[in-house]
Amino acid sequence: MSHTVTITYLEMTSPEQLRPKSAPAGCEVVMVAEPSPEVNQFFYNGVDDNYSWTDRLPWPREQWLSYLNQPGVETWMLKVNGERAGYFELAPQADGEIDVMLFGLLPAFTGQGFGGYLLTVAIERAWANGAKTVTVNTCTLDHSTALGHYLARGFRVVGKKEK
Repeated sequence: MSHTVTITYLEMTSPEQLRPKSAPAGCEVVMVAEPSPEVNQFFYNGVDDNYSWTDRLPWPREQWLSYLNQPGVETWMLKVNGERAGYFELAPQADGEIDVMLFGLLPAFTGQGFGGYLLTVAIERAWANGAKTVTVNTCTLDHSTALGHYLARGFRVVGKKEK
């Protein structure tokens, strides 16, 4: 049985469009300085516990390294009281666009206000990296509140596609 999945494409075209969310107590966002397939795989698999992230499941370590070593690709990790809680990846695209490629929280940290703050940091970092446009997409397989969170931070919908 197949289900229709709706992908929603969003963008932000100016830093002034960001509606920031402040950090809950105990939060720290740190850049993963050296590309680490193990860190990205940990979060990819951990966030996927509740969703259907499958594209990278078959990736061998070499493919992770190749992706992470692309110019401008960054991974940032959210820690809550020192414990790994979530992450995001930024990936430059054509024409000065920076995509929030992946974004997610581990299940134990959802619904506590951490996502809005982490998304704020992701957007701020994209602008700091020289983005002309910041993009993200979400789909109906992601957390049920994902689209609402993107809209709350100031993204606007620029397209939808069903597959």
